[in-house]
Amino acid sequence: AGGCTCGDCPHGAREGHRRAVAAFLSRRDAFAAGEGLPAAVAHSASASRQWVSEELAQSARAVAERGRAEGEAWLAGLGRRTAVAVWAAVVLLLLAQALTAVGGGWTAARTAGLAAALVVAGTLTAASWFHRARGGALAPVIGEDNRLSTSRAVAAAWVLFVAYAVLVLAGQLALASGPDRRDDLVSGLGLARGAGAVTVLAVVCGIAVLVRRVVGLRVLGQRLQKVRADRPRAGDLLTDDAGRGTFADIQYVVISAVALVFAAVRLARRPDQLPDLPWGLAVVVLVSAATYVAGKYAEGGRPVILSVVRAREAGDLDAPIRTGDDIEIRGAGFVPPGAQRADRLSRMVVRIGAVNVHVPLVPVTGGFSNPTDDVLTVPVPADVEPGRVDVQVVTSAGVETNRYAIDVTD
Repeated sequence: AGGCTCGDCPHGAREGHRRAVAAFLSRRDAFAAGEGLPAAVAHSASASRQWVSEELAQSARAVAERGRAEGEAWLAGLGRRTAVAVWAAVVLLLLAQALTAVGGGWTAARTAGLAAALVVAGTLTAASWFHRARGGALAPVIGEDNRLSTSRAVAAAWVLFVAYAVLVLAGQLALASGPDRRDDLVSGLGLARGAGAVTVLAVVCGIAVLVRRVVGLRVLGQRLQKVRADRPRAGDLLTDDAGRGTFADIQYVVISAVALVFAAVRLARRPDQLPDLPWGLAVVVLVSAATYVAGKYAEGGRPVILSVVRAREAGDLDAPIRTGDDIEIRGAGFVPPGAQRADRLSRMVVRIGAVNVHVPLVPVTGGFSNPTDDVLTVPVPADVEPGRVDVQVVTSAGVETNRYAIDVTD
């Protein structure tokens, strides 16, 4: 169904996923228009709703399987693409050095810069081969949720840049002829000149470790909901799990990129020492990093039930909650970021007493009216004993809400 018979062909996996998505959307919109219902359930609103929900859940699971297959194939090809991009950057560096050497001639610093680029490119290519099934050289910056990590990406960029700068100095030291020149190059590694860059490097690396720990503890403590993505995307660096741009991530990436560009220009102008990042710019990066960490602490939150009422249609009389009635659960955080897909929504469960009730999918044109992030509607099954029972929502991320007591009458 993927369009070819290759075992790991990305084109076949992509085509299979595209077809599965198209079939699901067509089926969802048909059910939303009242088409495709069998006669055996068409007479009952609750039976037809349950049947439609089960059919959509099965179709959504097929789409999710195709999406995971496409993600695995895409990651397998990402290693080759990253290796090509790395060597393309080396070629661009060679061209830039050749063009700028027209007037001043070729120097030892240019040779050292090219040799350092070859060493870094070779290292990244080897890493791509060893992690070819997990995204190549990008594997270390892919988080446990299969998304690109902003903190790891920024830290990796600074690590690579500082390593390249040190290799440039080492290359010049190897090519230096006189002792005075060698002493100047060694003094270029002095902390007085590179204190700003070293401080920024230490802070961004520490933040990469800290953020991983913070996110892990918040997930285990059910204060943050995380769902796994099919594959990493470049937009993950600037957005949250739902694909919305976040201020903390955007400002951290932008300011870090600006500081890196400044440091690269300083290295190009003075290749005989570590880039002397001004303390003013270093402090700006540190403030940006602190804002990013604060944003990580502030994001998320545990889902909560605020109220539970009997769902009432037009013309119904007011009455207490009985078995067989629909109840409307109002609150916040029922749909975790990144869990808006039907296969994720179909995993939501409402625990009424000792009975687990799967939340039915109610399709509308272009999406679903149930469940939503702030309202869920589920029936009270006949197995619920009359009396005072607790209601609790279990989201698709496995996080449980608070318990809310309701009275069920005969």
